[in-house]
Amino acid sequence: ASESLVEIADTVSEVKDIKHAFRENIKAQKGIDL
Repeated sequence: ASESLVEIADTVSEVKDIKHAFRENIKAQKGIDL
C-alpha cells in the first residue's frame, strides 16, 4: 500500500510467505488443505 494510505489506516498488516509446499510441487492434501 502507498505510504499515505498506511498513514490514514487504523490497521496495517503484512503477510509474508516464508515457506510454502506449492513451491516444492506438493499438491493440496485432503484433510490438510481441503
